[in-house]
Amino acid sequence: MKHAQPGGLHATAALAATALAIFLLLGAAPVARSTESTAAPGKAGPAGAVIRTAPMKAGGSGVVVQYQLDDAPAGGATVPVVLVFGNISDPDGATVRLSVDGGLSLAPGGETVRRLPAGQAVSWTVELKAPAAGTGYLNVFTTQFGATSATSIPVQVGKAPAAMPASGSLKQGRDGEKILPMKVK
Repeated sequence: MKHAQPGGLHATAALAATALAIFLLLGAAPVARSTESTAAPGKAGPAGAVIRTAPMKAGGSGVVVQYQLDDAPAGGATVPVVLVFGNISDPDGATVRLSVDGGLSLAPGGETVRRLPAGQAVSWTVELKAPAAGTGYLNVFTTQFGATSATSIPVQVGKAPAAMPASGSLKQGRDGEKILPMKVK
């Protein structure tokens, strides 16, 4: 019996189906702040992925953007990112445009613009190439009613660098206070 590989077609389809199901369960209502939900209370989705809802600003497009990706994929791998769009209320529909930066690239032949029909939640799985470890961004621009919103989705490839040095590097000052020496850029 064969099992789906983590980056395989079956895993990507499962991510898309999970994202769409969760989005439909949430009712596709606009969210004014960033939220996170999981496939089931206390559990992450496939391969540890969590569904996130991007923050929305007043005066933006009003399109709800949710996304799901694997935690810290390896460098050189193809990274599937599941995008789910909702709250498309313009009778003419909405559009979404993608761009990448920080070393990421869209998989060859991947589309960068898509039309979103009114009144439907739309799921789109985007394949990204991440050649090396680091943080890159998938930029998602949504437009409806003539207003555009931008969402930058961080894609951490490999382990994230430690935010603070180990506590063993603290120095003691003349008065006994602890000092954390830091390099100036």
